[in-house]
Amino acid sequence: MKMYTLLNADGKPYESSQKGTFGGHKGHKIYGRLDCPSANRAIANGHYVKHRVFFADEATAIAAGYRPCGSCMKEKYALWKQAQVSGN
Repeated sequence: MKMYTLLNADGKPYESSQKGTFGGHKGHKIYGRLDCPSANRAIANGHYVKHRVFFADEATAIAAGYRPCGSCMKEKYALWKQAQVSGN
């Protein structure tokens, strides 16, 4: 059985038999869709891969302290950005 390394809500890795549904960048603390054009472009150019992390779901990514991607999750990013400006 193939195992996948995902991050939990504490940001710690664990092994799962289920593939993650969201990917992220550990250094920038950004999460997004697995088909994100920006992430895929960076990966194709030889970047991002060593910093790539995966989450079982969006709630786990948020709990781990990651923010939405401004490219593939524009609406959620705008809401996150507005909350930052408002001080929430």
